[in-house]
Amino acid sequence: MMACDTFTEYYAPLLDDTYDVVDRIVINAYFNLACSPGGFRQWWYNLHGTLDHLDDTHLMRMAGRFSRRVRGWAKKNNIPVIDCKDGDRKHRIAQQYIPSDPTFRGIFAVMVARMPSPVWRVLRFDSGGFHLKRKEPMPFTNHYFFHIMDAQWGHVTVMLCGHPPFKGTVMLNGHEYTASLARRRGIGFTKDGNCFVEMTDSRQLTEAADALRSKAAIGQLRQVCERWIYRCVCFGLSFDEQKRTGFRYTYSVYQVEYSRNLLFRNGRQMERVFDGMIDRTRRLLDIRRVLKIFGRRNRRYKRFGPSAREQVVVETPEYDLTVFKLHFGKLTLKLYTKGECVLRSEAISHNVKELGCGRIIDRFNDIVNRLSELLENFLNALQCVDTAWVRDGQLDDLPTPGQVGRTRVGGVDVNRPRTRAAMEATIALALKPGGFTAAEHADHVRRLLGAEGLRYTSRQSAYDLKKLRGKGLIDKTHPRSRCYCVTSIGLRTMTGLIVLREKIIKPLLSNLGRCRSGPPAHKSSKLDVCYRQLQHGMQDLFRQLHFVEHDTMSNVLSM
Repeated sequence: MMACDTFTEYYAPLLDDTYDVVDRIVINAYFNLACSPGGFRQWWYNLHGTLDHLDDTHLMRMAGRFSRRVRGWAKKNNIPVIDCKDGDRKHRIAQQYIPSDPTFRGIFAVMVARMPSPVWRVLRFDSGGFHLKRKEPMPFTNHYFFHIMDAQWGHVTVMLCGHPPFKGTVMLNGHEYTASLARRRGIGFTKDGNCFVEMTDSRQLTEAADALRSKAAIGQLRQVCERWIYRCVCFGLSFDEQKRTGFRYTYSVYQVEYSRNLLFRNGRQMERVFDGMIDRTRRLLDIRRVLKIFGRRNRRYKRFGPSAREQVVVETPEYDLTVFKLHFGKLTLKLYTKGECVLRSEAISHNVKELGCGRIIDRFNDIVNRLSELLENFLNALQCVDTAWVRDGQLDDLPTPGQVGRTRVGGVDVNRPRTRAAMEATIALALKPGGFTAAEHADHVRRLLGAEGLRYTSRQSAYDLKKLRGKGLIDKTHPRSRCYCVTSIGLRTMTGLIVLREKIIKPLLSNLGRCRSGPPAHKSSKLDVCYRQLQHGMQDLFRQLHFVEHDTMSNVLSM
């Protein structure tokens, strides 16, 4: 089932299928009553019946009891407890301990790591009173990562702080949930790592993946959290103590990843498409870093069936790995190759507060829909930059005056360096979620112009943007907003003008009448070969038109 963005539609003839899935989900869990000093006092009184023992010593004893119970229970049940160092990838370490029995359910490993956490400090006074306040700076405390195999969600991780009120985090994987749901529905598929590479019925698998976008997904998230987090917190509070004190968690969504996966028919073709697209768009989109990790083998030209699943480590992946990311605050747009023939695009919210649609778990559907919209805009803009074009007559129309409402504005002269810099900055900011402001545009123009653009201000940026609006190349996100967005036609046009000048006209004129002689270099790129052929082919045309430099005039007269 093909997605509806222009990027996917353009490469549809090369694809076997596509599917969308909510990938990584991180949910924060907290006991709302104990988050305030007064509420924590009340909870402590409900637990002990008195406030006489509310001090730092007894709070530390509760944390020590949590640790002893976890390690004692793990030793009794032969569950490994691994003390991790700073920088250890705990999820990858846990992969080594996943049970081979497919029917196993429960905790199979516990990781312990020290991380900063808000901890209460009790200040006792001579008069007998006391005061609660947070320790500053936040101290490093032991956090316990319980790795669990769940019937519906597969590998689930519950992280708990050992200090009361036992702040927690639940980490889920949407790919594993989709795979589990597909098995229950009898849908055949081949899964390589964290992606589907083959499926018997793509429509049914897409419907299974879309289950996380339905209203029922909120209930599924609540159920998996409550199914395991209270079992984990019982090392600090028994079930009877939880019930007696009314200890109940409140959940809020912290991080979400939404991905679109394109399954190409052969891997080498996918690699050529992706690498060529990066080469064409890297400078225009201001992609400052492209990660390239070489794998152990080359991708196949044709697929002869599913490949054997192997454990992949980042240092030596099975196939070449190419990744580029664009960061916008707490949001990241990402495109990379995965496995033999999967091209994955992701919209990642490192903090869903950035999306402006709420954080409570009941807003999960709004969060996913917002990320889906951001991902489609990203792919549409990427396709516009990659396949640019300039319409007939547009070169004559752009320098003429434009109109914004009732205001007449100047035209767009692409021969001026400031105008070209303004257009390049607009293209680079086109992928920014929510649009960009004149101040952000001015910063980018100053970076492009270097020393010549030190005096370029936001007012000049607003004027240049108004001229682009007069030609319909950009628009405001809202009539009363101060943010701008680029239209699809404007993105293609501005990219086309820059490519036409920088990649076509300029290279031809730089060697006018002086074509390089001799055989081409041994490792010339396809682009260099095209330039060489064009220069030889255009030489006769330039001579017939007398379009030559002064020092080649004698050659023309001798013809």
